[in-house]
Amino acid sequence: MSGAFELALVLAIPFVTALLLGLVGHRRGAAEINAAGSLLTLLAAGMLTASVIRDGPMTLFDEQFFVDPLNVFMIALTAFVGLTTSLFSRPYMRVELDHGRLSAGRLRLYHSMYQMFMCTMLVALSTNNLGILWVAMETATLTTVLLVALYRTPASLEAAWKYFILCGVGIAQALFGTILIYFAAERVLGHEGGALLWTHLDAVKTQLEPTVLSLAFVFLFIGYGTKTGLVPLHNWLPDAHAEGPTPVSAVLSGLLLNVALYAIIRSKVLVDGALSSHFAGNLMIGFGLLTVVVPAFYLSRQKDIKRLFGYSSIEHMGIITFAFGMGGPVASYAGLLHMTVHSLTKSAIFFAVGHAAQKAGTQVIEDIRGLLKLSPVIGWELMIGTLAILGMPPFGVFTSEFMILTTAIKHYPWATPILLISLGVAFAAMFGKVQGMVFGKPTAQRLPHRPALIPVFLHLGLVLMLGMWIPPYLADWYRQAAKLIG
Repeated sequence: MSGAFELALVLAIPFVTALLLGLVGHRRGAAEINAAGSLLTLLAAGMLTASVIRDGPMTLFDEQFFVDPLNVFMIALTAFVGLTTSLFSRPYMRVELDHGRLSAGRLRLYHSMYQMFMCTMLVALSTNNLGILWVAMETATLTTVLLVALYRTPASLEAAWKYFILCGVGIAQALFGTILIYFAAERVLGHEGGALLWTHLDAVKTQLEPTVLSLAFVFLFIGYGTKTGLVPLHNWLPDAHAEGPTPVSAVLSGLLLNVALYAIIRSKVLVDGALSSHFAGNLMIGFGLLTVVVPAFYLSRQKDIKRLFGYSSIEHMGIITFAFGMGGPVASYAGLLHMTVHSLTKSAIFFAVGHAAQKAGTQVIEDIRGLLKLSPVIGWELMIGTLAILGMPPFGVFTSEFMILTTAIKHYPWATPILLISLGVAFAAMFGKVQGMVFGKPTAQRLPHRPALIPVFLHLGLVLMLGMWIPPYLADWYRQAAKLIG
């Protein structure tokens, strides 16, 4: 069957690589195996994307998996960032090992759990079964708990427990929401009608009980919203970003938050059809705005550089949630574009931050100074990445935020001043802190291994390109996905 082989490769390669690295992840060459597995996953994702472009949406493996322009776009993005992060982690984790922050056993745990984390996200993105989606999200939580706690310091263990407890409670709410959807669908589809299969649910969504679906969405929104980092369920995110290894921070911020929001979007499509109202969208608009405002005013208080950009990730997930809440082709297009450029930019920033923190021997902002003099490349990477994530033209973040703001001016004018003020506050806070790190008096040191610089410039180059020109095939891709979202 067309697409089945490609999807099997996308899911099997990281799983097999994780098992292999569970045996040899501490040995010389493990980082190369990790990168090779990620490269093969990206190639398989490219093949799957080509199949979807050629043949259209497809259901696979007894309808348990489903691939369309929306999730195949996210699969490709996930595989790409997974590869570049594995390349970045190769020298980064060697420095951590040389500095005594990691043992060989923990390095093996890192490599194997990294690939297992990639596998769980790809399963969550490609499954057609809402039950498998929930299981994959829960498994992603468990793998990242182990990664966040990798250093075994009191702070990292506390962050891992906070992440586990908060996201565990949240995912339990998502389970209850999934059960409610099954309850509503079973009455329409019957016992053998695939009441948890999204494609079946989408076909009969107008027949589902509106009250049950609205209640289900509330639980699903709370559950997956916790994983997305939406306020007031965001408290785990800054700690997890600050205390885990920087490659973990990059994939948490650049990938996992997207996957959780994808689950909300799929649920919203069903609820919109069942209710024929804007209930789900209004909920997303309200919490999206709250998630933009609160982090903006927390940024100026941060002293840890990774916590600073963790709060920035919360803010941007609020912007994306707000965009999808507005709905419509332009807002959904802008939300998908912002999802893409945020993933690329924020992971690039964490790459630069990781090298900067290793040079200074600390993550404290006040103790990292003069990067431009000691290492001009890392200094410029951090400054350019910061300007890009703050929405300076001509980067892609500016383009997507401009589209979101102009749509808000047309349909929700009362929300526009809230967004503008929050973005202005965030700009002032983040730029003020980063410029001192880049242009101040040097306090850093040289690293024993050459840092991985290509992933940073590759990401920022793509973000710059997307701000000035979106390739026609990618623009069509976004339009098709936006049409599916509604």
